[in-house]
Amino acid sequence: MKKVLITGAGSYVGESVRRYILAKVPSEYEIDAVDTMGDNWKTANYSQYDVVFHVAGIAHVNADPKLESLYYRVNRDLTLEVARYAQEAGVKQFIFMSSQIVFHESQSLKTEVLTAETKPNPNGFYGSSKLQAEEGLKALSNEGGNMKICILRPCMIYGPNAKGNFPRLAKLACKTPVFPEWHNKRSMLYIDNLAEFVLQAMECELEGTFYPQNRELADTVEIIRFFAKDAGNRVWITKLLNPIVWLGSFVLQPINKMFATYYYDQQMSKMEFDYQLVSFEESLHRIADSLK
Repeated sequence: MKKVLITGAGSYVGESVRRYILAKVPSEYEIDAVDTMGDNWKTANYSQYDVVFHVAGIAHVNADPKLESLYYRVNRDLTLEVARYAQEAGVKQFIFMSSQIVFHESQSLKTEVLTAETKPNPNGFYGSSKLQAEEGLKALSNEGGNMKICILRPCMIYGPNAKGNFPRLAKLACKTPVFPEWHNKRSMLYIDNLAEFVLQAMECELEGTFYPQNRELADTVEIIRFFAKDAGNRVWITKLLNPIVWLGSFVLQPINKMFATYYYDQQMSKMEFDYQLVSFEESLHRIADSLK
Protein backbone atom coordinates (compact mmCIF):
# COMPACT_ATOMS: atom_id res chain seq x y z
CA MET A 1 0.00 0.00 0.00
CA LYS A 2 1.30 3.45 -0.95
CA LYS A 3 0.91 6.22 1.63
CA VAL A 4 0.27 9.77 0.43
CA LEU A 5 0.17 13.07 2.28
CA ILE A 6 -1.70 16.02 0.75
CA THR A 7 -0.34 19.32 2.00
CA GLY A 8 -3.23 21.74 1.71
CA ALA A 9 -6.18 20.14 3.48
CA GLY A 10 -9.61 21.20 2.24
CA SER A 11 -8.50 22.40 -1.19
CA TYR A 12 -10.72 21.61 -4.17
CA VAL A 13 -7.97 19.84 -6.08
CA GLY A 14 -6.60 17.97 -3.08
CA GLU A 15 -9.98 16.72 -1.87
CA SER A 16 -11.12 15.80 -5.37
CA VAL A 17 -7.97 13.80 -6.06
CA ARG A 18 -8.19 12.08 -2.70
CA ARG A 19 -11.82 11.02 -3.23
CA TYR A 20 -11.13 9.86 -6.78
CA ILE A 21 -8.16 7.66 -5.88
CA LEU A 22 -9.78 6.13 -2.79
CA ALA A 23 -12.90 5.35 -4.81
CA LYS A 24 -10.91 3.74 -7.63
CA VAL A 25 -8.19 1.82 -5.77
CA PRO A 26 -9.12 1.92 -2.05
CA SER A 27 -6.95 -1.06 -1.13
CA GLU A 28 -3.80 0.33 -2.75
CA TYR A 29 -3.61 3.83 -1.25
CA GLU A 30 -3.83 5.47 2.14
CA ILE A 31 -4.20 9.23 1.82
CA ASP A 32 -4.00 11.81 4.60
CA ALA A 33 -4.19 15.58 4.43
CA VAL A 34 -2.64 18.27 6.58
CA ASP A 35 -3.42 21.96 6.93
CA THR A 36 -0.67 24.37 5.90
CA MET A 37 -1.84 27.29 8.02
CA GLY A 38 0.94 28.37 10.33
CA ASP A 39 3.17 25.42 11.19
CA ASN A 40 0.37 22.84 11.26
CA TRP A 41 1.91 20.99 8.30
CA LYS A 42 4.93 20.12 10.43
CA THR A 43 2.82 18.02 12.79
CA ALA A 44 2.63 15.15 10.29
CA ASN A 45 5.18 12.34 10.42
CA TYR A 46 6.58 12.63 6.91
CA SER A 47 8.80 9.60 7.28
CA GLN A 48 5.79 7.30 6.93
CA TYR A 49 4.76 8.66 3.51
CA ASP A 50 5.86 7.61 0.04
CA VAL A 51 4.44 10.69 -1.70
CA VAL A 52 3.71 14.29 -0.78
CA PHE A 53 1.15 15.95 -3.07
CA HIS A 54 1.57 19.68 -2.51
CA VAL A 55 -1.52 21.64 -3.51
CA ALA A 56 -1.36 24.45 -0.96
CA GLY A 57 -1.12 27.90 -2.48
CA ILE A 58 -2.88 31.16 -3.15
CA ALA A 59 -5.12 30.81 -6.16
CA HIS A 60 -4.97 33.17 -9.11
CA VAL A 61 -7.94 35.30 -8.10
CA ASN A 62 -6.62 38.65 -6.94
CA ALA A 63 -3.89 40.73 -8.59
CA ASP A 64 -3.85 43.33 -5.80
CA PRO A 65 -0.21 44.52 -5.58
CA LYS A 66 -0.56 44.58 -1.79
CA LEU A 67 -0.76 40.77 -1.87
CA GLU A 68 2.41 40.25 -3.88
CA SER A 69 4.62 39.35 -0.91
CA LEU A 70 1.98 36.92 0.36
CA TYR A 71 1.92 35.11 -3.00
CA TYR A 72 5.69 34.59 -2.87
CA ARG A 73 5.57 33.57 0.78
CA VAL A 74 2.92 30.89 0.18
CA ASN A 75 3.40 29.77 -3.44
CA ARG A 76 7.19 29.78 -3.39
CA ASP A 77 8.61 29.79 0.14
CA LEU A 78 6.11 27.39 1.72
CA THR A 79 6.46 24.98 -1.21
CA LEU A 80 10.23 24.81 -0.83
CA GLU A 81 10.06 24.51 2.93
CA VAL A 82 7.61 21.59 2.72
CA ALA A 83 9.69 19.92 0.00
CA ARG A 84 12.89 20.15 2.00
CA TYR A 85 11.10 18.80 5.04
CA ALA A 86 9.78 15.88 2.97
CA GLN A 87 13.18 15.15 1.44
CA GLU A 88 14.90 15.06 4.82
CA ALA A 89 12.21 12.62 6.04
CA GLY A 90 12.88 10.23 3.17
CA VAL A 91 9.75 10.84 1.07
CA LYS A 92 10.20 9.19 -2.34
CA GLN A 93 8.18 11.59 -4.53
CA PHE A 94 7.04 15.21 -4.30
CA ILE A 95 4.26 16.29 -6.68
CA PHE A 96 3.84 20.05 -7.06
CA MET A 97 0.81 21.77 -8.53
CA SER A 98 2.21 24.61 -10.59
CA SER A 99 0.28 26.31 -13.40
CA GLN A 100 0.13 27.02 -17.12
CA ILE A 101 0.41 30.68 -16.15
CA VAL A 102 4.17 30.27 -15.55
CA PHE A 103 4.37 30.83 -19.33
CA HIS A 104 2.25 33.98 -19.03
CA GLU A 105 -1.36 35.04 -18.88
CA SER A 106 -3.23 36.06 -22.02
CA GLN A 107 -3.47 39.84 -22.17
CA SER A 108 -4.79 40.18 -25.71
CA LEU A 109 -6.86 38.25 -28.22
CA LYS A 110 -3.74 37.19 -30.11
CA THR A 111 -3.63 33.44 -30.80
CA GLU A 112 -0.94 31.70 -28.75
CA VAL A 113 0.03 28.03 -28.90
CA LEU A 114 2.38 26.77 -26.21
CA THR A 115 4.86 24.17 -27.45
CA ALA A 116 7.76 22.23 -26.01
CA GLU A 117 10.02 25.08 -27.14
CA THR A 118 8.04 27.84 -25.39
CA LYS A 119 9.97 29.36 -22.49
CA PRO A 120 8.23 30.44 -19.28
CA ASN A 121 7.80 34.19 -19.11
CA PRO A 122 5.27 35.08 -16.39
CA ASN A 123 3.67 38.52 -16.54
CA GLY A 124 2.28 38.60 -13.01
CA PHE A 125 3.33 37.63 -9.50
CA TYR A 126 1.09 34.55 -9.43
CA GLY A 127 2.94 32.98 -12.36
CA SER A 128 6.29 34.30 -11.13
CA SER A 129 5.80 32.82 -7.65
CA LYS A 130 4.93 29.43 -9.14
CA LEU A 131 7.91 29.49 -11.51
CA GLN A 132 10.30 30.42 -8.73
CA ALA A 133 8.91 27.52 -6.68
CA GLU A 134 9.64 25.20 -9.62
CA GLU A 135 13.19 26.50 -9.90
CA GLY A 136 13.72 26.04 -6.19
CA LEU A 137 12.47 22.45 -6.37
CA LYS A 138 14.87 21.66 -9.19
CA ALA A 139 17.73 23.16 -7.20
CA LEU A 140 16.71 21.06 -4.21
CA SER A 141 16.74 17.96 -6.38
CA ASN A 142 20.22 18.81 -7.64
CA GLU A 143 21.50 18.99 -4.07
CA GLY A 144 21.19 15.23 -3.85
CA GLY A 145 18.78 12.83 -2.23
CA ASN A 146 16.40 10.29 -3.69
CA MET A 147 13.14 12.26 -3.72
CA LYS A 148 11.70 12.54 -7.22
CA ILE A 149 10.27 15.95 -8.13
CA CYS A 150 7.15 15.88 -10.30
CA ILE A 151 5.91 19.30 -11.46
CA LEU A 152 2.47 19.66 -13.00
CA ARG A 153 1.60 22.71 -15.10
CA PRO A 154 -2.13 22.22 -15.63
CA CYS A 155 -4.30 24.57 -17.63
CA MET A 156 -7.64 25.74 -16.24
CA ILE A 157 -9.04 23.07 -13.89
CA TYR A 158 -12.81 22.76 -13.71
CA GLY A 159 -15.42 20.40 -12.36
CA PRO A 160 -18.57 20.14 -10.27
CA ASN A 161 -18.56 22.61 -7.35
CA ALA A 162 -15.29 24.17 -8.46
CA LYS A 163 -14.69 27.87 -7.97
CA GLY A 164 -13.38 30.29 -10.56
CA ASN A 165 -14.40 31.53 -13.99
CA PHE A 166 -15.92 28.33 -15.37
CA PRO A 167 -18.98 28.11 -13.09
CA ARG A 168 -19.60 31.81 -13.67
CA LEU A 169 -19.56 31.16 -17.41
CA ALA A 170 -22.02 28.29 -17.00
CA LYS A 171 -24.38 30.45 -14.96
CA LEU A 172 -24.09 33.29 -17.48
CA ALA A 173 -25.18 30.90 -20.23
CA CYS A 174 -28.35 30.12 -18.30
CA LYS A 175 -29.38 33.79 -18.19
CA THR A 176 -27.94 35.84 -21.03
CA PRO A 177 -30.17 36.53 -24.07
CA VAL A 178 -27.21 37.27 -26.40
CA PHE A 179 -23.56 36.28 -26.68
CA PRO A 180 -20.74 37.11 -29.14
CA GLU A 181 -19.87 34.50 -31.76
CA TRP A 182 -16.15 34.83 -31.10
CA HIS A 183 -14.81 31.30 -31.37
CA ASN A 184 -11.56 30.37 -29.69
CA LYS A 185 -9.50 27.40 -28.50
CA ARG A 186 -8.49 26.83 -24.90
CA SER A 187 -6.73 24.06 -23.03
CA MET A 188 -8.81 22.89 -20.07
CA LEU A 189 -8.53 20.02 -17.59
CA TYR A 190 -11.48 18.25 -16.04
CA ILE A 191 -10.89 17.42 -12.37
CA ASP A 192 -11.25 13.64 -12.81
CA ASN A 193 -8.72 13.67 -15.66
CA LEU A 194 -6.32 15.51 -13.38
CA ALA A 195 -6.96 13.00 -10.59
CA GLU A 196 -6.24 10.12 -12.96
CA PHE A 197 -3.01 11.83 -14.03
CA VAL A 198 -1.93 12.21 -10.40
CA LEU A 199 -2.75 8.55 -9.73
CA GLN A 200 -0.69 7.43 -12.72
CA ALA A 201 2.12 9.81 -11.76
CA MET A 202 2.35 8.10 -8.38
CA GLU A 203 2.06 4.64 -9.90
CA CYS A 204 4.88 5.36 -12.37
CA GLU A 205 6.88 7.46 -9.88
CA LEU A 206 7.17 10.23 -12.46
CA GLU A 207 9.73 12.98 -12.19
CA GLY A 208 10.05 16.00 -14.44
CA THR A 209 7.60 18.61 -15.72
CA PHE A 210 4.23 17.69 -17.25
CA TYR A 211 1.34 19.43 -18.99
CA PRO A 212 -1.96 17.59 -18.41
CA GLN A 213 -5.03 18.71 -20.34
CA ASN A 214 -8.24 17.28 -21.79
CA ARG A 215 -8.10 15.39 -25.04
CA GLU A 216 -10.24 18.08 -26.71
CA LEU A 217 -9.74 21.84 -26.78
CA ALA A 218 -12.57 24.02 -25.51
CA ASP A 219 -14.46 26.82 -27.24
CA THR A 220 -16.13 29.49 -25.10
CA VAL A 221 -18.98 29.91 -27.58
CA GLU A 222 -19.76 26.19 -27.55
CA ILE A 223 -19.68 26.11 -23.75
CA ILE A 224 -22.27 28.89 -23.67
CA ARG A 225 -24.33 27.08 -26.28
CA PHE A 226 -24.27 23.83 -24.28
CA PHE A 227 -25.32 25.28 -20.92
CA ALA A 228 -27.92 27.58 -22.46
CA LYS A 229 -29.55 24.63 -24.22
CA ASP A 230 -29.40 22.49 -21.10
CA ALA A 231 -31.08 25.23 -19.06
CA GLY A 232 -33.72 25.90 -21.72
CA ASN A 233 -32.38 29.40 -22.27
CA ARG A 234 -32.70 30.67 -25.84
CA VAL A 235 -29.53 32.66 -26.44
CA TRP A 236 -28.81 34.56 -29.64
CA ILE A 237 -25.16 33.99 -30.55
CA THR A 238 -24.18 36.64 -33.06
CA LYS A 239 -21.09 38.10 -34.75
CA LEU A 240 -22.67 41.54 -34.44
CA LEU A 241 -21.21 41.71 -30.93
CA ASN A 242 -17.69 40.78 -32.04
CA PRO A 243 -16.52 44.41 -32.45
CA ILE A 244 -17.39 44.94 -28.78
CA VAL A 245 -15.23 41.96 -27.84
CA TRP A 246 -12.33 43.31 -29.88
CA LEU A 247 -12.57 46.83 -28.47
CA GLY A 248 -13.18 45.62 -24.93
CA SER A 249 -10.08 43.43 -25.01
CA PHE A 250 -7.90 46.56 -24.88
CA VAL A 251 -9.34 47.75 -21.58
CA LEU A 252 -10.95 44.74 -19.86
CA GLN A 253 -8.65 41.83 -18.98
CA PRO A 254 -11.58 39.41 -18.28
CA ILE A 255 -12.50 39.61 -21.98
CA ASN A 256 -9.07 38.27 -22.93
CA LYS A 257 -9.44 35.44 -20.41
CA MET A 258 -12.81 34.55 -21.90
CA PHE A 259 -12.13 34.81 -25.63
CA ALA A 260 -8.38 34.47 -26.29
CA THR A 261 -7.07 31.40 -28.12
CA TYR A 262 -4.42 30.05 -25.77
CA TYR A 263 -3.59 26.38 -25.51
CA TYR A 264 -1.00 23.64 -25.17
CA ASP A 265 0.11 21.75 -28.24
CA GLN A 266 -1.52 18.35 -27.73
CA GLN A 267 1.84 16.61 -28.18
CA MET A 268 3.01 18.15 -24.89
CA SER A 269 0.28 16.36 -22.98
CA LYS A 270 0.56 12.85 -24.39
CA MET A 271 1.70 10.18 -21.96
CA GLU A 272 2.35 6.46 -22.11
CA PHE A 273 -0.73 6.01 -19.91
CA ASP A 274 -4.27 7.17 -20.62
CA TYR A 275 -5.54 9.78 -18.18
CA GLN A 276 -7.98 11.66 -20.43
CA LEU A 277 -10.82 9.34 -19.45
CA VAL A 278 -13.66 11.87 -19.40
CA SER A 279 -14.53 13.58 -22.68
CA PHE A 280 -15.16 17.30 -22.72
CA GLU A 281 -18.83 16.79 -23.56
CA GLU A 282 -19.28 14.30 -20.72
CA SER A 283 -17.62 16.72 -18.30
CA LEU A 284 -20.11 19.44 -19.29
CA HIS A 285 -23.01 17.06 -18.68
CA ARG A 286 -21.65 16.28 -15.20
CA ILE A 287 -21.31 19.95 -14.33
CA ALA A 288 -24.79 20.72 -15.67
CA ASP A 289 -26.21 17.98 -13.45
CA SER A 290 -24.41 19.43 -10.42
CA LEU A 291 -25.97 22.84 -11.05
CA LYS A 292 -29.53 21.53 -10.93
